[in-house]
Amino acid sequence: MVYLKQMTMISIWRDKMILSSLCYIKKDGKTLMLKRDKREKDFHKGKFNGVGGKFESGEIPEECLLREVYEETGLKLVDYQYEGIISFPKFDGVNDWYTFVYTSDDFTGDIVDSDEGTLHWINDGELANLNLWEGDPYFLDWIYSPEYKNRTFSAKFIYIDKKYISHEVIFNGREKNESNY
Repeated sequence: MVYLKQMTMISIWRDKMILSSLCYIKKDGKTLMLKRDKREKDFHKGKFNGVGGKFESGEIPEECLLREVYEETGLKLVDYQYEGIISFPKFDGVNDWYTFVYTSDDFTGDIVDSDEGTLHWINDGELANLNLWEGDPYFLDWIYSPEYKNRTFSAKFIYIDKKYISHEVIFNGREKNESNY
């Protein structure tokens, strides 16, 4: 009976966790961004983001990354770089999201129309001016700033009712470098 109760609790906990991948594809000083503007009931409607999405059953992060990038853009990544992982506890008010973040500047193919939104090549220096989630500029800085080159991150971003509250981050699994709790 105790085992059954524990398994039920694990199942409930797991059902509130969403795993996803997110990729920032770079080319000639620009980044491919997806403006979420095609689905009426999209939680991210109107926001710009990299490309990616939710894991399918049995996938590892890289399989999700490659599949989602291809589905949303028509591009096939030849090489990519793992940048870090971000947790968003109760991001949508219900679920904890865990997002594996990647970059790539090595890909093949031609961009296709996306069901998720409109794809745009944006100058890297203009990314912070887009309609992003309020916390995104922090981790975009970790990806684009030479100060953080070759440093992976593990971060937690807190949002309540779609409003950014705080974040904390650990670089290279050793030190807590930044927090605004």
